[in-house]
Amino acid sequence: MRRCLFLTVSLVLCCLSVPAIAQEGRLASVLEDFHERYGFPGATAAISLPDGTIMSAATGLADIEAGRAMTPETPMLAASIGKSLVAATVLALEAEGLLSRDDLLSAHLGDRPWFDALPNPGAITINHLLHHTAGLPDHVHLPEFQQNWTQITTRDGEFDPERLVAFVAGREPLFEAGQAWVYSDTGYVLLGLVIEQVTGEAWHEAVAARLVNPLDLQDTFPSDRPDLPGLAVGYVDPDNPFGLPARTADAEGRLLWNPAVESAGGGFASTSADLARWGHLLFSGEAMESPYLDRLLDAVPVDAEAPGIFYGVGVAIHADTSRGPVFGHGGWIPAYVSSLRHYAAHGVTVAFQINTDTGVADDTSDLVPALEAALADLAISLIR
Repeated sequence: MRRCLFLTVSLVLCCLSVPAIAQEGRLASVLEDFHERYGFPGATAAISLPDGTIMSAATGLADIEAGRAMTPETPMLAASIGKSLVAATVLALEAEGLLSRDDLLSAHLGDRPWFDALPNPGAITINHLLHHTAGLPDHVHLPEFQQNWTQITTRDGEFDPERLVAFVAGREPLFEAGQAWVYSDTGYVLLGLVIEQVTGEAWHEAVAARLVNPLDLQDTFPSDRPDLPGLAVGYVDPDNPFGLPARTADAEGRLLWNPAVESAGGGFASTSADLARWGHLLFSGEAMESPYLDRLLDAVPVDAEAPGIFYGVGVAIHADTSRGPVFGHGGWIPAYVSSLRHYAAHGVTVAFQINTDTGVADDTSDLVPALEAALADLAISLIR
C-alpha cells in the first residue's frame, strides 16, 4: 500500500484560460507531492473559487492491479459527506411544510415495531438527529455490527436500513436527548426513514429531486449497490476490523461488499469536483430557493474542551481557525476517505478523495489534515 506507484496526473484543460491552466497545474503539483510523500494509490482534488469556477486534478491509480489511472472524473464513495445532502434535504422538506425540525421522531416513525426499543424514544426530535444530540449510540462502531459485517453487507438482494437500527434498539441512551453531543450514523439512518415517510419515495430519490438534479451534480449518484460505474478501487489495511481483503473490489471493479449498508449516513458516490461545487453552492446560500443558511449553521458545541468546534445541520463548524471560520464535513468508509471544507472568510471551497483508508482509519497518519491545510493555503492564495 505504501510502495511507490507510477504517477499519473490528469487535468481538466479544455476551455480554460492560460491563468486557469496554470492554477490547475499548481493544484496538480500539490497532489503529486502528497502522492510521493504518502504513497497512497490515488487521489483527486478540486477547488471552487468565489465565483464558482471549479478546478480539479488527479494523481496515481484508480486500480493498481489493472494500472487504471485516476482522473478528475473518477468517482469514489463520499461516505459521511452525504450527511450534508441528507440534512439539507430535511431543511428543504421543512420549507415545503412536510415536517419541522421540532417534530418528535415518534410523529413520523412511532408506529414501527422497533421504535419503543430505541434509546430516548419519546424525547428525540428531528433536530436532535440532525445535530447528533439524540443520545443514540453509533451502530458503525459497535462490535456486534463489525463482527457481522460480512453477513450484513452481502452483495445479494436489497438492503433494509432498519437492520441497522436494530443494533441500537434495547440499549441505554448515552445521555438525555439534547443534553450532549455524540456522532451517530444511526441518527441519520433514522432521518432517511423520516424522509421516506413524508415524501413517499426512497430517501436518495428525495435528495436527488431537491438537490442533486437541480444543482447539476452530474457525477454524484447513490452508492446503493456493489456495481458502481467507474468507481475507483479502494484499498484497506489487511488488519481492518471488517475482515475485508486489502483490495475491496473484484477484478472487474465490483465492490466485494454492498455500500447500501451506509444508508442515509452517507450514501453517495461522487467526484471531488462535484463535492467542491456542492460545498460552494451550499455554503454560499445558493443550494435552495428558500433561505436556509441560518438553519444550516444553527450549531451545538461538540466538546467543552474544544470550544471552537460546533456541529450544525449536517455540517461541522470550526469557528475560529487561522484561516477564519471553516464549514464542511469529512467522510470515511472502508477504503475511501473524503474531505469537504469551505473557508467562509475567503469564499473558497476545497474537496479531495483518496482510495485508501490505510493510516487514516487508525489515526496513524497525518495525511488528511496535512492535505486539507495545503489545499486550503493554495485555494486562498489563488484569490489574492
